[in-house]
Amino acid sequence: MDQPLVDRPTAAGAAMDRAVSPSPHKLLVRRAVRFGVPVAIIVALWAGWRLVPASGTLSVAQDQLSIEPVRVAPFQDYLPVRATVAPLDVTFIDAVQGGEVSAVVAHDGALVKSGDVLAKLTNPQLQLDVTSREAAIASQIGSVSAQRLTLQQTRTAEEASLAEARYDLLKSEHELSIREQLHQQGFESDANVQSYRDETTYYTQRLQRLEHARIQDLQVADRQAGEIDQESQRLHSNLAVVEESLDALVLRAPLDGRLTNFDLQPGQSLKAGDRIGQIDSEGHYRLDADIDEFYLGRVAVGEHAEGTLGDTVIPLTVSRVHPQVTNGQFRAELTFDTPPPSDLRRGESIDVRVTLGATQTTLVLSNGAWLEASGGSSAFVVSPNGHGADRVSITSGRRNPEQVEITGGVHAGDRVIVSSYNSYKLFNHLTLH
Repeated sequence: MDQPLVDRPTAAGAAMDRAVSPSPHKLLVRRAVRFGVPVAIIVALWAGWRLVPASGTLSVAQDQLSIEPVRVAPFQDYLPVRATVAPLDVTFIDAVQGGEVSAVVAHDGALVKSGDVLAKLTNPQLQLDVTSREAAIASQIGSVSAQRLTLQQTRTAEEASLAEARYDLLKSEHELSIREQLHQQGFESDANVQSYRDETTYYTQRLQRLEHARIQDLQVADRQAGEIDQESQRLHSNLAVVEESLDALVLRAPLDGRLTNFDLQPGQSLKAGDRIGQIDSEGHYRLDADIDEFYLGRVAVGEHAEGTLGDTVIPLTVSRVHPQVTNGQFRAELTFDTPPPSDLRRGESIDVRVTLGATQTTLVLSNGAWLEASGGSSAFVVSPNGHGADRVSITSGRRNPEQVEITGGVHAGDRVIVSSYNSYKLFNHLTLH
């Protein structure tokens, strides 16, 4: 059964435990805290993700960059170089014989003529050897002369024998003619005339044998004479060489010019083959230019060039290209198309502009520091909104100090960073601010 409701007295603490309904304002705050904090965290994380640069991206101040557009313009294909004046011809002077310097006649830097004495050497041992060799050669020359004399005497004797045989034949023929006339008149017998005929026949055959032997002897004698002449020439040539070995102790200028790198001192010892100096052509010069190996395949013999000396423009031609590359450079030689200035001096530097090709209209970009890190194979192209730049692979061609020919990868109007890439050469994206 249901118990009747009875009013009970309320305890003193009951009023304090009574549930109190929260106000609407507090309830709203609690809900905001419960759901708003996670949302705020998510928004903060998303914003942070958007603000952090992607991998390979670097933030760069735009005012620190140089930006220029790719454009279509005339490309002047030339190469500026710094060339040094050098003598057109250089002749080195070496000591042919060793010895001790006894006297120095010329001085470094002097103008010399062909045959001028530069210095003198002494070599007692060489002088003794030369004297001994001269005596031996003179003895051999004497033997050759004796052979030639014997050969000549043999020829003379043969000619005398032939002359005698011809005379004997002539005399016998004359005697036979007389005897035959007497025989016809009845004053000579047949037997006596026959004896004269036999004698004539003998002298005729003897002359024929001598003439035949003479022909053979002449062939042999001519061959021997040629051998004797060759031997004589060889001996005289050897004698000249021996005598020249003494003459070589006197050092002479081989041609006209300016003597350089000549620093001999009296008492100095030299060996055969030691270089003692050189003679430079005076008034005849060339230019030597050391060029970056990048242009090795483009600089060729016959290319035209211009040198600038003060206000004077000097026409030049590439005369020689050395293929050897040293420290990233190769050497080219240029000659003057017109007589060089009279005040030109060896070692002087001249600005030269080598023409590599005709001027052509093409796609170009400014030549700048960007090439050092990229090598012309990539470039940072600025986005249309100007807030970023991406590395783009490009192909480049010819270069001059102001321009680089662009053959692919970008188009006319593209804006490219042309300042140095060294600070961000490892990055592919830039954020500009």
